[in-house]
Amino acid sequence: MSDTGEEKPKTGLLRRLFQRGEAAPAPVAQDLDAAQPAAPAKRSWLSRLKAGLSRSSSAISRGISDIFTKRKLDAASLDDLEDILIQADLGLGAATRVREAVGRGRYDKSIEPAEVKAILADEVERILTPVARPLVIDRAKKPFVILVVGVNGSGKTTTIGKLAAQFAGEGLKVTLAAGDTFRAAAIEQLRIWAGRTGADIVARGQGGDAAGLAFDALTRARASSADVLLMDTAGRLQNRAELMAELEKIIRVMKKVDPEAPHATLLVLDATVGQNALSQVEIFGRMAGVTGLVMTKLDGTARGGILVAIAEKFALPVHFIGVGEGVDDLEPFAARDFAEAIAGLEPQEA
Repeated sequence: MSDTGEEKPKTGLLRRLFQRGEAAPAPVAQDLDAAQPAAPAKRSWLSRLKAGLSRSSSAISRGISDIFTKRKLDAASLDDLEDILIQADLGLGAATRVREAVGRGRYDKSIEPAEVKAILADEVERILTPVARPLVIDRAKKPFVILVVGVNGSGKTTTIGKLAAQFAGEGLKVTLAAGDTFRAAAIEQLRIWAGRTGADIVARGQGGDAAGLAFDALTRARASSADVLLMDTAGRLQNRAELMAELEKIIRVMKKVDPEAPHATLLVLDATVGQNALSQVEIFGRMAGVTGLVMTKLDGTARGGILVAIAEKFALPVHFIGVGEGVDDLEPFAARDFAEAIAGLEPQEA
């Protein structure tokens, strides 16, 4: 081995032993860049979405294959299809629509599983298209106040950090309000995100008054000409009246500074809770005036279809979905991409 740790070629060693009058060849410089393993290509959002929804789509795909492989379509097979979709939490309404679309004109005929999946994707897309709407920041409102609400563990604080990164990347000046005063970890987490994104942050110690912090944050964001104020809140169960009343107080206090605030109220939903998400949307919508939804943790459940049931029942805009922990794992919601992924089709790159 040489001083650099590089092994000399054996032919060079023989020359040095038997031809001492000949100068030894100069060591070849090591190409450090070439020595490093190539970084894996970053997967596109569509491929990550498909992977994230694989637990949901695989259960549906297996069921469809089991039902329709080498079997003619009849009432029993349609019943089985409907059951599978309900078990995947797509909801009775969506399951019925898919059942009717698959059965239309096909009784006593063979149908390939791939055709059933394509019909499923089309029907899911029809349900989701009206709610797939982007979150629009009104630049005339400074700051544009976004209140983020949800139950414990839904991913509110992480979602706020990811949104702050997106907005900062668009050149917007962002202020973060650490309104989850019950958890010291949430306050520290927002401080870290503020450092990463260059956002201003308004925070108090653990146990502070969240409504008072909301007042201070909005006042400060306005004074500093921030474009966006992202207000975190403590997680609260939708069936705890006193906690929901506190959320209403935060909103009332904000309106003292800006009568139109908050300009958007985002409910962050954890996809793993399944049917419980429906009651969350209903109660938070009534108490906090939810204007749009963010669904997280779709990669952690086989019940990603709950988003379809929510869309059909409440018709609230779905702004973003998340399929991982990375900053780029939160993306604007696209109906066709989601429909193809949950049906087990290959999402088509643009």
